[in-house]
Amino acid sequence: MKLPIIIACILLTGALAAQESDIVAEGAVPQKVGSGYSFTEGPAVAKDGSVYFTDQPNDRIHHWDEQEGITLWLEGTERSNGLYFNANNDLVACADEHNRIILFENRDKRKVLLEDYEGKHLNGPNDLWIAPNGDIYFTDAYYHRPYWPKGYSEIQEARGVYLLTPDGEVTRLIDDYKQPNGIIGTPDGKTLYVADIEDRKIWRYDILPNGTLENKTYFAPHGSDGMTIDNRGNIYLTMDKVWVYSPGGKLIREIDFLESPSNI
Repeated sequence: MKLPIIIACILLTGALAAQESDIVAEGAVPQKVGSGYSFTEGPAVAKDGSVYFTDQPNDRIHHWDEQEGITLWLEGTERSNGLYFNANNDLVACADEHNRIILFENRDKRKVLLEDYEGKHLNGPNDLWIAPNGDIYFTDAYYHRPYWPKGYSEIQEARGVYLLTPDGEVTRLIDDYKQPNGIIGTPDGKTLYVADIEDRKIWRYDILPNGTLENKTYFAPHGSDGMTIDNRGNIYLTMDKVWVYSPGGKLIREIDFLESPSNI
């Protein structure tokens, strides 16, 4: 199924008192800026405000900016899915052709950050968030891909959520999800939100100083393919529409689109 990429510019106006309303400018409407992709995923914003996103079935990363619109940035991306920029403005990707985490310094230079856990390949890295200190949190779901070699199968005993530190240490933090997917943290690095898309639940965790998690708390009744956060701490979830929740877990807005958004 052909899905368009929809970039919604959500303008934040007013004071904090308006947190539960007015998060979208009056009269703002979604605009389709591109189409013809097989499945768009992983939007990530660079320091200059431009947006990178993946078309995973076609193994491409595209770039959008206000001046040129959408252009092809890279073909042959190891089937990159979720994307996120680190503090150095390097693009980090969950790439499930070989089920690993990779970093693009530019279009011509990449390096592997992680390719296995306890000597076994990952199931299928899906989405990621990078904390202010450089810690990478990523979800390792399992969606069988037609481009995997014959006989390739789910090998990790859990569809988990992992922590990859800047020095290369990897830890599985969560092992009780049916299918982890969207993930986002707060800018202060103290709170993590994770979607169990199959169980249709969003969970919130406190991030400890050593990067591990505690205080698992139910947050919202949705599975979510993609997630993001605004400067008020509101959480945006995607599936058949965009749901916006306050930091306290209150649904404050539903944003409808002509087609189902996959990520945000």
